[in-house]
Amino acid sequence: MILHSNILGKGNGQAFLILHGFLGMSDNWKTHGKQLSESGFEVHLIDQRNHGSSFWAEDFNYKVLVEDIKLYCEAHNLSNIILLGHSMGGKTAMLFAVEYPEMLTKLIVADISPKFYPLHHETILAGLNALDFETIKSRGEAEAILANFISDFGTRQFLLKNLYWKEKGQLAFRFNLKVLTKNIEEVGEALPFNAQFLKETLFLRGETSNYIMPQDNSLIAHHFPKAQIITIKKAGHWLHAENPQDFFEAMMNFVI
Repeated sequence: MILHSNILGKGNGQAFLILHGFLGMSDNWKTHGKQLSESGFEVHLIDQRNHGSSFWAEDFNYKVLVEDIKLYCEAHNLSNIILLGHSMGGKTAMLFAVEYPEMLTKLIVADISPKFYPLHHETILAGLNALDFETIKSRGEAEAILANFISDFGTRQFLLKNLYWKEKGQLAFRFNLKVLTKNIEEVGEALPFNAQFLKETLFLRGETSNYIMPQDNSLIAHHFPKAQIITIKKAGHWLHAENPQDFFEAMMNFVI
């Protein structure tokens, strides 16, 4: 099965693929995608498996996520791509780059390191699993319950973007909550220690985020010898949404 995507600027020029993070979807990147297409790229906003409008499957780990991207590129006859991934998408992008370096020219990783991350989504998953769509009949009801678990308004809105009307009177999530909950430990997996990507790489970190710390620099350099690390000011983990102007400028300076 081939991943679902939204392609902007079809036929423009070099293919620029963007991978969203855990519990996200391609729609999160439509603003940057539009700007990139206007800058001359053919932009592929991709839904990873068990997310957005892509297929659902029981298998969920970085190996299968990478193979999904390879199949997508083959189906769309893409080569010499630029690949950008945020958070979980960044982990997918890193592994894709070391597995298939001949398929891309540059790699951009947004606010994630190659290291292992311990579980830290338990509260979010508990809140999502507390939503019973047999009894919940509005987005407002869903948010009220979610607020008992997640105090941050922005995080709740990010998650609730995944709500849709499956049929009249029946809400559902676009992501496969059951499989994602079952395989949550896979999301924090580290890049294999001997894996290396020898082409140009850009790591963008949010100034107030703790996902990429100064002590990660040596590990990043080990895996990506040609990496540069840029901090996006006044931004946290959702750096592309919190400071879109600086994020886009840093990205464009790297790819042009």
